[in-house]
Amino acid sequence: MNFDQLGLADSLLRAVRGEGYETATPIQQQAIPPVLAGRDLMGCAQTGTGKTAAFALPTLHRLSTIAGPAPSNQSAAPPMRHTKGRGRDSFSRAERRPIRSLILAPTRELAAQIGESFKTYGQFTGLRYAVVFGGVGQGPQVKALQNGVDILVATPGRLIDLMEQGHINLRNVEILILDEADQMLDMGFIVPLRRIVAAVPKQRQTLMFSATMPPEIRKLASEWLREPVHVQIVPVATPAELVEHSVFHVEQQNKPQLLVHYLQTTAQTRTLVFARTKHGADKVVKHLERAGIRAAALHGNKSQSVRQRTLDAFKSNRPPVLVATDIAARGLDVDGVSHVINYELPDVAEVYVHRIGRTGRAGATGIATSFCGRHERDQLRQIERLTRCSINVEQEHPEYKREAASDHRPTGGRRPQRRPGGGNVGSGEPRSSGGGRAKSSRPVKKATYATVAVGGSGQVTRRRRRPGGAKKRAL
Repeated sequence: MNFDQLGLADSLLRAVRGEGYETATPIQQQAIPPVLAGRDLMGCAQTGTGKTAAFALPTLHRLSTIAGPAPSNQSAAPPMRHTKGRGRDSFSRAERRPIRSLILAPTRELAAQIGESFKTYGQFTGLRYAVVFGGVGQGPQVKALQNGVDILVATPGRLIDLMEQGHINLRNVEILILDEADQMLDMGFIVPLRRIVAAVPKQRQTLMFSATMPPEIRKLASEWLREPVHVQIVPVATPAELVEHSVFHVEQQNKPQLLVHYLQTTAQTRTLVFARTKHGADKVVKHLERAGIRAAALHGNKSQSVRQRTLDAFKSNRPPVLVATDIAARGLDVDGVSHVINYELPDVAEVYVHRIGRTGRAGATGIATSFCGRHERDQLRQIERLTRCSINVEQEHPEYKREAASDHRPTGGRRPQRRPGGGNVGSGEPRSSGGGRAKSSRPVKKATYATVAVGGSGQVTRRRRRPGGAKKRAL
């Protein structure tokens, strides 16, 4: 189905054509008509299938073709405060052009991405939009709000802050949209979300979109949505069909070497590596740089300006390998990501779907590779169970293959050196007074010998304690 058949305004069709889009994706085909009709909607589709346009286009259409209501005097939110030095004029501008649509997103990157989509699709509508999120100064954001905006894209934390300061009034919101609602719950935003929903009018249109729909989201949908239309393009948590999946079974200590070897021997355009922690991402970047591979880290400890510069570099013609935490699993919409590498498997299986959704977008193919350590096999089984598919085990790099589960020897090293009495050096195992293992019939007299030491030559030595040492210690 072409966009021309969806009943969108000419100004929107002009913008869509300018971006080179002609055919609507399945989520857009099924979501846009009911949203245009004013229905509440619960949408579930794979990442990279066009969910943002599925709610941005009909929202822009309704706001540009239907006149907004007169500013309300209801007390659903505190009145906006005057800004020092700006007088009544700035106050009245915001009141004359109140916020008519509010879009909530879990991360700064996703909020910025949604804002860019509204800017692109709404460039011929005359509507104003603003994006507010934390990690940066609020001055420019407050100034934009004072000039009046029709559409506000926000993260919950910064939105609550500006509401409490009196800079944001939600009394005239007509369309409320929650994107990636499941992640907002995972990030602990349920209390701010309830405060925000309570501040908008009850008579509104509400849309919820996500790639996964856990029971908690369905419960909230029953509270906040009225007779919604349910749009589910594929089974929940189904990964994109154009992504090829594989897994390496590798010990944790061998993952850095495998990553370097993989990147050096695999042709790729843009590669995104996911680590579990911020510290772990920084360690991976340092290891890659020591190996001569350009890399950059993206996580919550970075300032917003650094994060933006890192994303700009990743979008450039000479991108570094981007090592990120799950902050990049949502909202990172970059063309040409050929490979996603799960350096560490996520603790929550649903996150895997969002991670690999950064590749194979907009009809392109992609490759998702995972490094599975011995302690991560349960996560791998959960991912396969959730996605209903068996991930192919990669065998091209046997030198990094995980050893059999029954063999607990360290890979790539010597067998632990045995003490003359039987125990491993430094292992805390008991040793006997003679060769071989200690026997129950000959109990070990621990007070007889001093601690075993290993010399520089690797020779194991023992020293007999002074006579009477054991007796003194017993006293």
